[in-house]
Amino acid sequence: MKRLLYSLLLIGALPLSAAAQMHHEIGLMAGVANYYGDLQTKLPASYGYKPMGGIVYKYFMSPHVGLRFGASFAQLTAADSLSDIPVNKARNLSFATNLFEIHGGLEINLLPVDVDRMKVSPYVFGGIALFYSNPYTTAPNGDKVFLRPLSTEGQGLYQYPDRKEYKLVNVAFPIGGGLKFFIGKTLMVTTEVGLRYTSTDYLDDVSRSYVNMDTLTAFRGAQAAALSFRGSEVPGWDGAYPDYTHQRGDFKGNDWYYFAGLNVNVYLSALGNIKEYIQTKCPTWFPGRAKNYYR
Repeated sequence: MKRLLYSLLLIGALPLSAAAQMHHEIGLMAGVANYYGDLQTKLPASYGYKPMGGIVYKYFMSPHVGLRFGASFAQLTAADSLSDIPVNKARNLSFATNLFEIHGGLEINLLPVDVDRMKVSPYVFGGIALFYSNPYTTAPNGDKVFLRPLSTEGQGLYQYPDRKEYKLVNVAFPIGGGLKFFIGKTLMVTTEVGLRYTSTDYLDDVSRSYVNMDTLTAFRGAQAAALSFRGSEVPGWDGAYPDYTHQRGDFKGNDWYYFAGLNVNVYLSALGNIKEYIQTKCPTWFPGRAKNYYR
């Protein structure tokens, strides 16, 4: 990840010797979100797309190189019942979470898109983000149950000292790209796909092996044991609960989430001269000046 960011910085530094036209972009993003992890093993996923939205601010030092900052809200979900992997179907876990993200990074236009230059350009970006998530599931009685307090894999129990309670705020590393279109002299429309590699393997509350069900019941209650393994809810269950030797998830890699959507940004030459920008770039609607749409 560090090598990727260094590469983006190196690429971005090349065009700075050219004549720069600094500008700002402020806009909105809307699209879909999904995740890749222990309950969703396909990328791209075949199901589970949920809505996402956000705000974006970009500052470009040249037509090629800019900084980007944003905040996004999304929903993620997955269920073993929808998997085509038999062992996952038998596990029968599910989760959902609301996710809030703030991010910053570098954006590189591969062509010098600007008011007086290219109107279309592919672009790439990379950066760092903080996000909040709190996985929950739906109990058999229909109740919404947050999973972290249940210690479904023994997190926080003294019997399993290697399993610490996972954090609700974590780091992610966004990478992605898209295609942008300059419409007139005021709007920048972009189609974008962005992947986020996270610092946690518990985005879905699944990572390692099962723990002793009796221990889990004694310290976290019967609901914790019931929701740590839900195979008993599947018709034809053989009555055998897994133990510490049975794998519950794949701890070898952390979870991912990703966004795909459309950005609509307003192009401003500078934040301090919005009035001047409107007068010189935006169409006038006064009858006496109808022939001068742009200065």
